[in-house]
Amino acid sequence: MTPAAPPDPQIDPREQSRTLALREGAFFATMQGAGENYLSAFALLLHASTVQIGLLSALPQLIGTWAQLVSVNALTRLGRRSVIISVGAGGQALMWLPLLSLPLLFPSEAAWLLIACAIVYFAMGHFAVPAWTSLMADFIDPDGRGLYFSRRHRIIAVVSFLALCGAGLVLHLATTFEMPLVGFVVIFLGAAAARAASTVLLGRLDESVTPRTREAPFRLLAFLRHEQGGNFRWFMVFSCLMHVSVMVAGPYFVVYMLRDLHFSYLEYAAWLASQLFGQLISLQRWGKIGDRFGNKKVLAVTGLTVPIIPMLYLVSENLYFLMFVSFWGGVIWAGLALALQNYVFDVVAPEDRGKSVALMNTVNAVGWFIGALIGSGLAAVLPSTVSLGGLTLSLASSLPLVFALSGLLRLAVAAVLLKMFREGRRVEPISSRALVGHLPVIKPLTQVLGRTQRLL
Repeated sequence: MTPAAPPDPQIDPREQSRTLALREGAFFATMQGAGENYLSAFALLLHASTVQIGLLSALPQLIGTWAQLVSVNALTRLGRRSVIISVGAGGQALMWLPLLSLPLLFPSEAAWLLIACAIVYFAMGHFAVPAWTSLMADFIDPDGRGLYFSRRHRIIAVVSFLALCGAGLVLHLATTFEMPLVGFVVIFLGAAAARAASTVLLGRLDESVTPRTREAPFRLLAFLRHEQGGNFRWFMVFSCLMHVSVMVAGPYFVVYMLRDLHFSYLEYAAWLASQLFGQLISLQRWGKIGDRFGNKKVLAVTGLTVPIIPMLYLVSENLYFLMFVSFWGGVIWAGLALALQNYVFDVVAPEDRGKSVALMNTVNAVGWFIGALIGSGLAAVLPSTVSLGGLTLSLASSLPLVFALSGLLRLAVAAVLLKMFREGRRVEPISSRALVGHLPVIKPLTQVLGRTQRLL
């Protein structure tokens, strides 16, 4: 037997792990694009109510994030981040089987069984998050985090886009042959296989080459009284209330598209894909802006523009208009999500990263749950016809009004809370007016207009 070749000393093991994490992101994205994005559509096929759709979106996140706090304690005691990551990712891959089969075996309780399985599924995923975040932060230099994670998110966006479109086509064909359940079986089994491949790659991350950051014991009150605690506290309040505002609308777009507007699965996939495309073309630019000018700047820009997106659903029910709105939502959300993640790295000490991420995600999940309940309540009491000064607006349902109220809540949260916390590290200063010229989509557009003007 030929002995295994010794490792190449010229290859940086940390770089190898960073590359593996990028590849793993592609399989993770396949699971998200072909699986998670269609859970609510699957629930609608199982005759889930609007309230059950809201619970499917919020309850698994609420309960699942508590697994992050369990994970932090396990990380403190066990110390081996790779083991915790593999357990969480592997468990999530296995959960696709009961998630798919139990609702089909017991159709009378299908929606509730789907919610129960989704709770365990997301809990397994959340269990891996603090260890994964801590490990990846040790692999990447602080000044390059925005660029690296924007690159990873771009890969996730591309693959999610392709997986989402492929899954939508599968569901469309299955529906054409009047076998929609077969379509969901195909895409969910594909999602399970993708997460299994992701788990294998996560197991190959080389924890031994990182400078070991040992998590400090988790004492919540002491942690929040840290020198930087005030900054982090206000950031958590902002993040939590923004998630409340977003989830007033978030779970119900699928209901609006499939039930109220009667879009096909292919049209729904096109709407989702527009958002992913917006993320894809803007993530790298957001990452560079965050690295250079600070993640707080990105939060300010996106926090004050994201309220506009849901209000536009009052304007038209046309698919192409809604795809345009979804595209811009993807551009803005790409920056907001990236900055929310990277700001935590900026503002807390290395030994507190795992618990900080777990605490923030738990608080966000509470916001998800509260927002989803508010949204389902508003959908039940708001009218579908609005009259203002002789002008009557007839809507497909009450949901566009719910979306508009979500936008107003987002605006209130951003206007009040963005000024309550500051940048977490030293960055290059820039005025708000000058920053506009660096924004995704805006910068290339101004460059094209400038060249055109010079030619004329």
